[in-house]
Amino acid sequence: MFVARSIAADHKDLIHDVSFDFHGRRMATCSSDQSVKVWDKSESGDWHCTASWKTHSGSVWRVTWAHPEFGQVLASCSFDRTAAVWEEIVGESNDKLRGQSHWVKRTTLVDSRTSVTDVKFAPKHMGLMLATCSADGIVRVYEAPDVMNLSQWSLQHEISCKLSCSCISWNPSSSRAHPPMIAVGSDDSSPNATAKAQIFEYNENTRKYAKAETLMTVTDPVHDIAFAPNLGRSFHILAIATKDVRIFTLKPVRKELTSSGGPTKFEIHIVAQFDNHNSQVWRVSWNITGTVLASSGDDGCVRLWKANYMDNWKCTGILKGNGSPVSGSSQQGSSNPPLGSNVPNLQNSLNGSSAGRYFFPPLDSPRAGSRWSSYAQLLPPPPPPLVEHSCDADTANLQYPHPRRRSLSRPLNPLPENEGV
Repeated sequence: MFVARSIAADHKDLIHDVSFDFHGRRMATCSSDQSVKVWDKSESGDWHCTASWKTHSGSVWRVTWAHPEFGQVLASCSFDRTAAVWEEIVGESNDKLRGQSHWVKRTTLVDSRTSVTDVKFAPKHMGLMLATCSADGIVRVYEAPDVMNLSQWSLQHEISCKLSCSCISWNPSSSRAHPPMIAVGSDDSSPNATAKAQIFEYNENTRKYAKAETLMTVTDPVHDIAFAPNLGRSFHILAIATKDVRIFTLKPVRKELTSSGGPTKFEIHIVAQFDNHNSQVWRVSWNITGTVLASSGDDGCVRLWKANYMDNWKCTGILKGNGSPVSGSSQQGSSNPPLGSNVPNLQNSLNGSSAGRYFFPPLDSPRAGSRWSSYAQLLPPPPPPLVEHSCDADTANLQYPHPRRRSLSRPLNPLPENEGV
């Protein structure tokens, strides 16, 4: 059962992003107060701020962790047109901080001429690489040739998207059958901006990224985009946060059916589209197995989505800001075949979103292959999931000076669900 728990984040302005590390025991937050805070989870389940420092000279839009194989490394990006890489080190014997850990800036990436809107580390099998995207319409891919020296990063690729970029996602598949891919979303509002989601694929022959696909049906501003963990699937699943939640499958067309040498072509199908948030959707995030999707929107709710054995997606839980359960049939949402759904507007169920607070679900990462996955069908249905995140102000009365200045919530992984097991 979920327990609503608040954290006094003490940020002085809106919080834009929260990111959990690989193990789910640490998290980082970033804010328009130009700072990043790092939080550690205690044995009792409480979160404690262990580091806080000014990172940029403008609003910090995103923060993300590298795989722990490369150490305790963070990357952040900002309105100040830069991205930065940070590393946690332990003070040496001759240091006044002897035995204490602290964060140091390893490099500043200054190639962008406009606001850097997203930053993501590549999957670990590709080495220590990261990608940034900017409002100038360029995705940049950097690599650290020596993982022991994080002060040296080389710009490997510049990918022109021809649209202002808002978010990126690496395809996490480590299969040799799947070349590296980056999905890019745009919130460009210019009249010439039509399709706002693109897929770029790395070509081993040219050693460059080329556009593989454009999702022509995505014409509204895209706020977040996320590939699902692959786990051996022959196809890819992509979630997009726009005015609603959309889930696509991308099935590679066999090479012999396409022209050789070019990027992979895909059969693209939209398998789910939900407007349950009745508002803009700002974040989408997959669980570690790529079977449950969480989305957050301006209705103040985080919604959990899962496909059953028929591959029909439905809402399996709603986490609300004030910790009260969702009553009535709206809790379960609607099944997938009719794209979209009509669910009562839940915006009045939230007390608001405070610029000085941020709330996070205290859940541990799921364990693939756990007993629950085997025996869930033998158990009675779980109680209605409670909902989380209590807030202070009325969101309807808040005025945001910038479309990206939102206090957003990124959930951890949901409780197991016995639907479709």
